[in-house]
Amino acid sequence: MDHATISLLILAAVIVLLIWNRLPVGAVAVMASLSLYVTGVLPVEQALSGFGDLVVVFIAALFVVSEGIDSAGVTTWAGQWLLSVIGDRPRVALVSVMAMAAVMTALITLNGAAAALIPMVVVIAVRLGIAPGRMLLPMAFAGSAGSLLILTASPVNVLIAGAAADAGTSGLSFFSFTVVGVPLVIVTIALGAFLAPRVLPVRVSATQPPDLSRHGATITEHYELIDGFFRLRVRDRSPLVGSPRDTLDMSRHGDLRLIAVQRGSEPVVGGTTLLADDVLVVTGPASEVSRIVGELVLAVAMRPVTATTGELISREVGVAELVVPPRSPLVGETMFPGMARGPDLVVLTIRRLGKELEAKPTLIAEGDSLLVHGSWDAVDELVEHRDVLVVNSPDLIRRQTVPLGAKAGTAIAILSAMIILLAADLVPPAVAGLGAATAMVLFRVISSGQAYRAVSWQTVILIGGLIPLSTAIEISGAADLIAQRLIAVVGNGHPLLILVALFLLTATLGQFISNTATVLIVIPIALAAAHESAVSPLPILMTVAVAGAASFLTPVATPANMMVFGPGGYRFGDYWRLGLPLLLSWLVIALLIVPRVWPL
Repeated sequence: MDHATISLLILAAVIVLLIWNRLPVGAVAVMASLSLYVTGVLPVEQALSGFGDLVVVFIAALFVVSEGIDSAGVTTWAGQWLLSVIGDRPRVALVSVMAMAAVMTALITLNGAAAALIPMVVVIAVRLGIAPGRMLLPMAFAGSAGSLLILTASPVNVLIAGAAADAGTSGLSFFSFTVVGVPLVIVTIALGAFLAPRVLPVRVSATQPPDLSRHGATITEHYELIDGFFRLRVRDRSPLVGSPRDTLDMSRHGDLRLIAVQRGSEPVVGGTTLLADDVLVVTGPASEVSRIVGELVLAVAMRPVTATTGELISREVGVAELVVPPRSPLVGETMFPGMARGPDLVVLTIRRLGKELEAKPTLIAEGDSLLVHGSWDAVDELVEHRDVLVVNSPDLIRRQTVPLGAKAGTAIAILSAMIILLAADLVPPAVAGLGAATAMVLFRVISSGQAYRAVSWQTVILIGGLIPLSTAIEISGAADLIAQRLIAVVGNGHPLLILVALFLLTATLGQFISNTATVLIVIPIALAAAHESAVSPLPILMTVAVAGAASFLTPVATPANMMVFGPGGYRFGDYWRLGLPLLLSWLVIALLIVPRVWPL
């Protein structure tokens, strides 16, 4: 059995296994690579070369860049801005997202646009109460249409333009693709907006984050943060210095009530003498507090954090709900609302069995819940703290509630630099992406741990495992064999039949191997067909370009299709539901526009 036949059999097996959906897609991809080596189609270096391919490096880097943009609150800001414009209208949101994907793809390629938009689209979908899967796939398909807007939007366009020039034609200019690209974008958006709510399944991804966009209001309502407390520091000249703790009486100061006195990290109890820098935790009217601050020579160390102050969650500070687990060292420890835990963390309130405890020193028991407030760094550290269980991830809370966080400017600058490098083609995409990902870590937009966790290893393994299959189909002659037989079927009929045959050939191959590899395979066949049919190469090549971007039927057709696979909760068979109508509409548009703009 020759290598071409073996490659096609392996391709068929991969398709069947992916459609069957009983094995992890990464395992299927790895088995495909190993099969190519075991059967002798490729040497081991080529069979495993996909995992070091520049495309895989670029995609992995884009996940890190996307994590930085999302972590800094840029996607939250963009999502809030878009929601403020579109309101509570899911279909308008879908159209806006698809249009944004098309434009961004023209600027930073499809992979970059998908990586940047996926977090924002998930946030928008959750806030609108719809499944992200209803928006992510249309977004990816609109990005494919956007890859035909200008010459530099896709490597495929550059290959087609080069082939046209080599064929002795006048060539294709920077905006030649726009003539067909704009109608394709419009039709893709229209069909996506109409069909997506009808044909795409409502399936929630297991990795979809909860909606925490209104977390501040939820916390305020649940914990009844109404009055709050003041932390008042005793100054050196205060008359309280030297007084016993148990002689303090706030009742003579109006409606004020003393919750506790704290020295360092411990409460001051009994007849212990007060010292300078001790902290009084009191609750009551602000006017009364202002009066005793002057009378008793105190300093306001902390004002109340309530629903009306707007300081519960901001760029600098946040909150965390904690549960005290069994055998925690905190069990039996004395705590009270207003107690400082370290330099940057304060206990706001304590609940037991679902009820808020009275504002006074309390012995902590198993199962008690604490609401703490402080700097984001201090709140984030609680996640690794074994003494407590964190109810909601502080990182997710910050992302969804704080637009344009402290590192937003840095993240935007890094993303802008990457876009400039990609748009101007100053460095290879992998270099631009890897440089941006490294900058996100070096400038502390994200931690190194976040960077490692941000990469979708399923996507990386899938693409890396299937790249060798694409290589095998190309070098074994399998693709040439299929293409030649298809052209033989068409024969010397009407030139439009040549366009249809080449479109179907290119689109079919493009569902399973990369667009670039597909176009490289089809270009010489297309030029030969143009020569034999005595027609201009330009309409033939432009048809191949359109078909090369029409990768809608499988998740492995483009990296962007694979990027939305997990967040959208998709299965292999979901793609053709929306993809097949789009593919047919693209064929019709190509046949209507291409021969008129570039005569046969």
